[in-house]
Amino acid sequence: MEIGFTIATLMLLLFGLLATFDGIYLHIFKYRLYRHKESRFEHITHTIRALLFPLILYFLFLQQTTAAFYVGVTFVVIDLITLGVDAFVEKDSRAFMGGLPRWEYIIHLFVNGFHFASIAVFLALKLDIGAEGISFRHGFPGVKAYEQFAWLAGQLIPGALLFGVLHVVVMFPKPAALWERLTLMKAANKENL
Repeated sequence: MEIGFTIATLMLLLFGLLATFDGIYLHIFKYRLYRHKESRFEHITHTIRALLFPLILYFLFLQQTTAAFYVGVTFVVIDLITLGVDAFVEKDSRAFMGGLPRWEYIIHLFVNGFHFASIAVFLALKLDIGAEGISFRHGFPGVKAYEQFAWLAGQLIPGALLFGVLHVVVMFPKPAALWERLTLMKAANKENL
């Protein structure tokens, strides 16, 4: 079980790092997908996924009740459906920039691979398949690697919430304009140094 949680922790960490680069730097700062008509729907799918991530962390990974498990799994299913919609519209939504760059496509493969690998490994450790059917563990007492996994998941929640809120804020013209003034002003100050 220790090695399983070590792998899940590594997958979650790699997801967090790549998702920050892709979802914040590329989508919000560099390409500003929220401002282009073609990519507006893609930004909405990213927003939904950004809001689902902290919910998955909390309900699936951190809470140990039966209800929380089912809520967490429901959020994972919604996330998978949203990912499918996002992948379907991505080609058309990036027409303004000549299509999705190949290297960004590769980043998306890794980001989503790490994300769902952490979930799959966690579910393999959480679910117990026996002669009586499928049940799941209500906690992992004494499993040090789970404590590290849970610590990382807990640390990711505040940043994930902030990123989700940022995705929502830039969907509206006035907050988006303020965001752009702040980020462009900061970039201009950097250039002057």
